[in-house]
Amino acid sequence: MTPEVDLAAPLRIADLRAARGPVAVVTGTAVRDRVAAGRIFLSKVLGDDRAVYGSTTGFGALVGYAGRADLRDQADNTLAHLGAGHGPDIDPDVVRATMLVRAWSLARGASGVSPHVIDALAAMLATTFVPAMPRLGSVGASGDLIPLGAAAQALRGRGHAYVDGVRLPAAEALAAAGLEPLPLDGRDALALVNGTSLTTAALALALASARASHRAVQLLTCLLADLLGSDPQFLDARLLAAYGHAGASDVAAAMRRVTGGLVPSGKRPLQEPYSIRCSPQLLGAAEDALRYVDGVVAADLGSVSDNPLFFPDDDVVVHGGNFFGQPAAFAADLLSMVVAQVGNLAERQLDLLVDPHRNGGLPPMLAAGPGRQHGLQGVQLASTALIAEIRRDTMPASMQSIPTNLHNQDVIPLGNQAALRALDQARLLHLLVGSLAVGLRQAAHVGARPPTAPGCAAVLAALVAAVPPIDPDRPLEDDVRRAAGVVEALER
Repeated sequence: MTPEVDLAAPLRIADLRAARGPVAVVTGTAVRDRVAAGRIFLSKVLGDDRAVYGSTTGFGALVGYAGRADLRDQADNTLAHLGAGHGPDIDPDVVRATMLVRAWSLARGASGVSPHVIDALAAMLATTFVPAMPRLGSVGASGDLIPLGAAAQALRGRGHAYVDGVRLPAAEALAAAGLEPLPLDGRDALALVNGTSLTTAALALALASARASHRAVQLLTCLLADLLGSDPQFLDARLLAAYGHAGASDVAAAMRRVTGGLVPSGKRPLQEPYSIRCSPQLLGAAEDALRYVDGVVAADLGSVSDNPLFFPDDDVVVHGGNFFGQPAAFAADLLSMVVAQVGNLAERQLDLLVDPHRNGGLPPMLAAGPGRQHGLQGVQLASTALIAEIRRDTMPASMQSIPTNLHNQDVIPLGNQAALRALDQARLLHLLVGSLAVGLRQAAHVGARPPTAPGCAAVLAALVAAVPPIDPDRPLEDDVRRAAGVVEALER
């Protein structure tokens, strides 16, 4: 059954995830009426000879010059100069989520866009059509101009697009998908590009991925403590209440539910290494930060991101900066830091697990026959590379402002770069989760004690069912990915 998204309802991250495939976008009467009202108001404003950015003027630094007289010709004036993107195409799943975010913003009726633009976006999202959108070119200050410009051109049959995963000239892709080229005038074209929909979509998807990995690391930390026979007092409610941070208390409470019934072996040190003992503090701080990002994403998904905005009831056109992606830029940089530190934790836990001096006497690298076999050695090497890649790229983007556009854009947020980078890093964290999960499954095979907590036993059982023991050695890339998916799907 095709998922449904109602443009009259609040937009959710789940809707963005569903949009990776065809979705039925519902444009009800209320949406159509307000979009039509906005369009009628635009005609009135232009008939009154009022100045409207992008409709009667040039763009950006050239706002002081008149635009083209023919409104349809003004669409080319909007889009042609934005054909300057570079780099690889953005992931099609992210592009489709972007187009859904853009449709929702335009459906608020404050952009003066033609109703047929909403219809075209809905029709596109019902197919497998995906505009080819270049990754490099946006600074996130007047929206994600260059990537969204490429999307608008693809909808017109220019540039390139994908259908069923095949990259084609856009005109061929439209025909293959059963879509017609989208006619645009200047306001329609500007409304399609003058917002931060790519930044919002990428950040929302990064948040969803990071949250899944964050929950998974909590589960795997519990299983690690049980397999080693650790004393669970590091999760004591009184201890965390005295710490005074809500995230830490909440994370510890969730971990106590998983570790309920854990019996210490009595063979571990009085105090575990920080990668176990301080896990509720670290993961709790991550939870607090993720809650901030939750709020930014919720606000962005409910935002009208465009310029200018049209308010028919007040008979005003307001020019401003609702295309400035600073909130998402800050949130994406914070998310990158969260991903890096949760990744540090997972990588250090795997390092502890493969070390016979710290893992309670299990064989080195958890090899079933050390020397003749090498167990987790390759996985640990890859994990070191993964966390190094994450950490190398955590320099904040949100304050790297470079004046551009003849100093019209004299301060920029670079939210696009921050959000796409956070999404890249979240996908690497997913692999670190899988690496640790494979290590824990292998530890059970080479002599770790059976879990004593029913919750931990359930986590291990899911991993055992999905990942065979490493005996003999084999390539483990697929096992890592599968294990990550299994543990991220589990309830805490």
